[in-house]
Amino acid sequence: MRNLIIALLAVLALQAQAWAAAPHASAKTHKKHAAKLHIKLQPKPFRKAPKPRPVRAGFMSASADGSGAHPDLRSASAFILDPNDGRTLYAKNITAVQPIASITKVMTAMVVLDANLDLTELVEITEEDVDHLKHTRSRLHVGSVLAREDLLRLALMASENRAAAALSHAYPGGRPAFVAAMNQKAVELGMTRTRFVDSSGLSSENVSTAEDLAKMVAAAYTYPVIQQSSTLTDYTVRLNNGKVLAYRNTNGLVKNDQWHIDVSKTGYISEAGRCLVMQARIAAKPVVIVLLDSMGKYTRTADANRVKKWVENQFARQAPG
Repeated sequence: MRNLIIALLAVLALQAQAWAAAPHASAKTHKKHAAKLHIKLQPKPFRKAPKPRPVRAGFMSASADGSGAHPDLRSASAFILDPNDGRTLYAKNITAVQPIASITKVMTAMVVLDANLDLTELVEITEEDVDHLKHTRSRLHVGSVLAREDLLRLALMASENRAAAALSHAYPGGRPAFVAAMNQKAVELGMTRTRFVDSSGLSSENVSTAEDLAKMVAAAYTYPVIQQSSTLTDYTVRLNNGKVLAYRNTNGLVKNDQWHIDVSKTGYISEAGRCLVMQARIAAKPVVIVLLDSMGKYTRTADANRVKKWVENQFARQAPG
């Protein structure tokens, strides 16, 4: 036993000498072990927050006070524009390319009207107009016949997918020619980040940006038929079999007396979220509003009301006197 104790003491003495001879190696080993355990041996140096990106001219401000605070919008992308002078009032993720769902139908309407097609011509809903992508329902059964004007109105105000599909198949050259015309119109309007593959917006490959869509909405305002059709609160059609169908506008704000809306379109597919574009008169001034990827069924409407209140406050502050 005594010999065992002596041997242990000798080993401990040798280990102590080794530690004393190599203090740096010990510290290095400690740090290595600490790193493996994710232990912060020293605090990270303080880094300044990045400077905010400059905002295009307009009302938008990074300040938090009531005099210039930006609207607290829940939509992923938002653009508020004065179409008279092109001035940006508010911008949020306006160059993000994303699916736009039934906002597509505004371009569909412009292409139909640009072609000067007979709006009274009867168009039949065919099997090729049925949605086999999202399997959405429609009350326009295969074989239903409506005037092109009725299809245009249903596509704009009620977001009727078969109506939009029928408009493209009844176009000279058929659907491929129609989609080509949509993309050509986008080029003419300077919508450089926009692409269309169908007339309804059911495909998530129909993509654009808030910035591009503001250009499209401002252009749509120059079409009286789009103004009138997109802002109808409700509309009734009579099919060739005598059946009467009543439709309502998918944008409930068009029947709100507090709003004066000149162009309106909603959109929704799961990839795009809930979207809303409008040109409206706020404080007697035209304003283009684009709201994309709004989470929740009522968020886009709530955001639009927040925009209205905010713009009214901004114009009031700029009023002379």
